[in-house]
Amino acid sequence: MQYVSTRGLAAPQSFSEILLGGLAPDGGLYLPVEYPRVSGAELDAWRKLSYADLAFEVLRKFATDIPEADLKALTHKTYTAEIYRNAHSSDDAARITPLRVLEEKDGKKLILQGLSNGPTLAFKDMAMQLLGNLFEYALAKQNAELNIFGATSGDTGSAAEYAMRGKKGIRVFMLSPHKKMSAFQTAQMFSLQDPNIFNIAVEGVFDDCQDMVKAVSNDLDFKARHKIGTVNSINWARVVAQVVYYFRGYLSATTSNDQKVSFTVPSGNFGNICAGHIARMMGLPIDKLVAATNENDVLDEFFRTGVYRVRKSAETYHTSSPSMDISKASNFERFIFDLLDRNAERVRALFAKVETQGGFDLSGKPGSDGDEFRKIEHYGFESGKSIHQDRITTIRDVHAKYGVTIDTHTADGVKVAREHLKPGVPMIVLETALPAKFNETIQEALGQEAERPAGFENIESLPQRFTVMAPDVVQVKKFIAERTGL
Repeated sequence: MQYVSTRGLAAPQSFSEILLGGLAPDGGLYLPVEYPRVSGAELDAWRKLSYADLAFEVLRKFATDIPEADLKALTHKTYTAEIYRNAHSSDDAARITPLRVLEEKDGKKLILQGLSNGPTLAFKDMAMQLLGNLFEYALAKQNAELNIFGATSGDTGSAAEYAMRGKKGIRVFMLSPHKKMSAFQTAQMFSLQDPNIFNIAVEGVFDDCQDMVKAVSNDLDFKARHKIGTVNSINWARVVAQVVYYFRGYLSATTSNDQKVSFTVPSGNFGNICAGHIARMMGLPIDKLVAATNENDVLDEFFRTGVYRVRKSAETYHTSSPSMDISKASNFERFIFDLLDRNAERVRALFAKVETQGGFDLSGKPGSDGDEFRKIEHYGFESGKSIHQDRITTIRDVHAKYGVTIDTHTADGVKVAREHLKPGVPMIVLETALPAKFNETIQEALGQEAERPAGFENIESLPQRFTVMAPDVVQVKKFIAERTGL
């Protein structure tokens, strides 16, 4: 299996060659030359597998240069009941990402898929724990070091840091928007005292952080000299690890392969739902992929109109679902590459236009950049938007009717999912995080504290270690250089 850049100017690479990096040298994102297909017989065989074995079966189609025995050992090391500690189920196949039917009426079924059973209580753990083990494996083979440089709007940072803390040969430099995460999210990251973890609070919004990561990734000399890698969802290995839970969700919600399901995915950076797109391209019987946005609705606008219009920092809202406070969706380029029939030249032109003019238009209207919006339905995409009052109302409603407390991002998903229910097609909402991470809004909605798992009772009172910095690429490069000694 070889990988190519969405911008077409980088040489094809193997899985292991792109594992430790992020952006391709031409500034594009890696995708496989073609998506591997999954047969009906394989789906039947996978129905009873444990999550670790299912992850191995999916990943072996993409990581063809890693010996299968090694890959299987890595998935079994990662997906255990000890690491995903809240995943209790008598059915081994359902453990790790259990399904819970919320509503069933008039042939319409709404299901929650639990993805927040890992160490940092967010879905990012599903991929990040595997990534940590893959990185350590690859670095040991090369006797090498890696300096991970990433950006987070809330959950990626803590998931990365918990996955990489204490890993041999790895340092983590994580950017986050200063004072724009929940108190719990902030404490989760900043309270870590491990010497290989460095938190940088950027005076700006998430997109400022993400732009700095891309700027460093595009400085190929600095990237090579300081051994820079990434764990943001621009990293292909992270996206492909997320593909696994779409297969598990489908297989757990159905009994035969002639059934279809839909997924609603709270969406900011497009990485999570991009994994669903890949699963669908592999042949998983997905009917619709519904992107649920918050007030930062750049993706909803595109899927309604065909216009991709990036917002400036001043137009990016700080909301009560802060992990989705993103106005430039990094992974979106992967989908656009497929939408444009993998025409790398056009992708290069469109994303150059994003940088110079703030977006592009595929609506087909006079003066637009193309008419590919007409093909959106072919890929199953739909979308919707949820605002703060919707979140409050949905959290209250789900708690009152079903005795279940959901976090703010999952509430965005449930609100939008209800608008897209179809008889005969179960709708699976991907849970984003446990409600404890957003206690301020849970208190507003329910008038009570969110339940906290053991070990997180007083996390906000722990000492915090972080550096405040302006959104300055030169300054952040200096910070990294001084701490890597390279």
